[in-house]
Amino acid sequence: MRILFMGTPEFAVPCLRVLVDEGYDVAGAVTQPDKPKGRGHKMAPPPVKEYALEKSIPVYQPVKLKNNEFLDDLQHINPDLIVVVAYGKILPSYILEYPKYGCINVHASLLPKYRGAGPIQWSIINGEKETGITTMYMEIGLDTGDMILKRALTIGEYETAGELHDRLSVLGAEVLKETVKLIKENAAPREPQLNDAATYAPMLDKAISKIDWNKSAVEIKNLVRGVNPWPVAYSQYQGQTMKVWSVEIGDDCKKSTPGTIVDYIKGKGLAVQAGGGQCILIKELQFTGGKRMTVDHYLLGHSIQIGERLE
Repeated sequence: MRILFMGTPEFAVPCLRVLVDEGYDVAGAVTQPDKPKGRGHKMAPPPVKEYALEKSIPVYQPVKLKNNEFLDDLQHINPDLIVVVAYGKILPSYILEYPKYGCINVHASLLPKYRGAGPIQWSIINGEKETGITTMYMEIGLDTGDMILKRALTIGEYETAGELHDRLSVLGAEVLKETVKLIKENAAPREPQLNDAATYAPMLDKAISKIDWNKSAVEIKNLVRGVNPWPVAYSQYQGQTMKVWSVEIGDDCKKSTPGTIVDYIKGKGLAVQAGGGQCILIKELQFTGGKRMTVDHYLLGHSIQIGERLE
């Protein structure tokens, strides 16, 4: 089976790796163009490109796919199957309809829940206890195609989006391996999605990461986890931006205005009044221009005033 792989970030690499390890003819890897990275803004290749070049897989980085702009390359590659994992562009119909076995996608949620670009983050922000991987046949709609396989996993109470991302990346490769085997054997199931049960997980932006201290301790905890490692939850302390990297739910607080720093507990963190009566314990923070560190470490060289309110 001749396969064209389409993917860009680190999440997609284990899926490409499993296709190579299983001995499939991976005839090309399509990925996003190189982008400037770091303080020096040097052009850096996407992780999928790095791995593909390491394995001598031809790499294609089209700027656009519309108007048949990738058709010549597609005809040259002539894939039987296209595998798409976090590629980052909508595929036009001429690509979706080209391969004999169709186009399949590895999606990081239990569809039809959390269609869209941010399923990992939103599953945590919304307090889900479970998520997983769905493989599906692709169509023009956004993550609306018939499902092939689903595999679930439990989300840890304090698991971050970054940690869940890494576990789902591994699971995605395992499910893809089984999916491609079934397709090759003409034994892959097709289960239509229930559109009435669908939810949407849009791409995150920095605006979502501002902490609303009027929300419950559980909601704040889930936000902090869901936007770690990007864009990172934040609040304002005495006019400075304070990133909040990790928290725990504390005991009931004294009745204070939500956002008020009510205590410092060594070894646990800063106790901040949340909505609903409970405290949030800020364990790790970072001020603009400074390093990420524990509250205990930060307070060795700085002070934070009890009674101040985080805005």
